[in-house]
Amino acid sequence: MAAAFTRRGVLPESGGTWLLPRLVGWAKASEIIFTGRTLKAEECLELGLVNRVVPDELLAKETRALAEEIAANAPLAVQASKRMMRMGLSEEFDDHVHHVFLQLLPLFGSKDFKEGMKSFLEKRKPEFEGR
Repeated sequence: MAAAFTRRGVLPESGGTWLLPRLVGWAKASEIIFTGRTLKAEECLELGLVNRVVPDELLAKETRALAEEIAANAPLAVQASKRMMRMGLSEEFDDHVHHVFLQLLPLFGSKDFKEGMKSFLEKRKPEFEGR
């Protein structure tokens, strides 16, 4: 796996000039974009551009395991977390905390919340329905 941000005078697209400085900082993003150097998988891992590096033959297995781990959680909570993470990128902390509170209120009344609490007390794996 490798990543190249510029080649032969082409401007990075798909938000590369917006996102990369936010991910790795201005100086490192400048180096990557201005040189057009191809990054090795290990470099991408060190920079935090990828979460993990696995051999090609394990990619499908590792991907499925991660997807199953996420899917085992309450769907409404995962969706709300994703929404809040995106909102958090563009709002002040105090506003964000308020929005998180507003997202929590309906979750507390959900069947999944009740199932999560009940399964915890019964020391068993929860069976979430997304309700």
